[in-house]
Order: sequence, then C-alpha cells, then structure tokens
Amino acid sequence: MSQRLAVGDSAPDFTLNDAEGNEVSLSSLRGGNVVVYFYPAAATPGCTTEACDFRDNLASLRAAGYRVLGISPDPVGKLDAFIEKESLNFPLLSDEDHAVAEAYGAWGEKKNYGKTYEGLIRSTVVVDPEGTVALAQYNVRATGHVAKLRRDLGIDQ
Repeated sequence: MSQRLAVGDSAPDFTLNDAEGNEVSLSSLRGGNVVVYFYPAAATPGCTTEACDFRDNLASLRAAGYRVLGISPDPVGKLDAFIEKESLNFPLLSDEDHAVAEAYGAWGEKKNYGKTYEGLIRSTVVVDPEGTVALAQYNVRATGHVAKLRRDLGIDQ
C-alpha cells in the first residue's frame, strides 16, 4: 500500500492529461488552493454522485479560493464522455498507470464482496498555495463527501 499523505507534507507534483488531452500540472496552479480528489471510475454510480456534487458546489468552492481537479485511472476518452454526459465544469485528469494515485496514497488494498484487490481508494487532498497538504482524507464516501469537505474547510453552506 502506498504511503498516505498528512497535513504539512509537501504535495507531490504531477502532470497529467485532461479530458481534451491537454497537460495539467499541479505546479502550474501554485498560488491558489487546489482540491485534488481521486475516484475509482468515471460513469459509475458513486463516482457520478461525487462528481455531480463537486459540479453543483463548484461556484462556492471557487468563491472561497479553491480549484477542483478529479483524478482517476480512466483513459482520456472515457473522461471526455463523462464530462459531456454529466455537464461537469472542472478538469478530470487521466492517471492510467496510477502513479499519481500511488504518490498520494490513494492506491492500495481494497475489499469488495469478500475479495481483496489493489485499486483506487476514494480520497481527497487539499493543497495550499505553497504546495503543502492542508487536508488529507482517505476512504471517503461518495455521498455527502463534498458537504463534509466544505464544513472541514469552513466554507459556508
């Protein structure tokens, strides 16, 4: 299992392709707060719930100074279709080799229906303007996660 990040750690930099094939780097977003959330698979029920929750709360997150990036092991084409279908208004990034998920501690052992396997652990890491981890949450629930995140960040509902 990869090492989980903790508050005060330096957030690992990354460069990944978005749904349109453009490169997005965490370092290019320095100077602002970034919510980096990891989800297992585009267009699945839980991941759709979580993505739509971020979509619906994006204006208040942006008003409080936060950008949102979603990361999954999905290929770029699947992300593009997911954004289109759900009218998502923030970048989704493709981490097909799950190297970024591993660097963030969001890849590891999972159990589902009695089977143990390696996979993406639904996680959220908030990176401050200097590139330091301000908040790290692992094994989050898709439903209600954004509301909890807003409370934890002190963003008015």
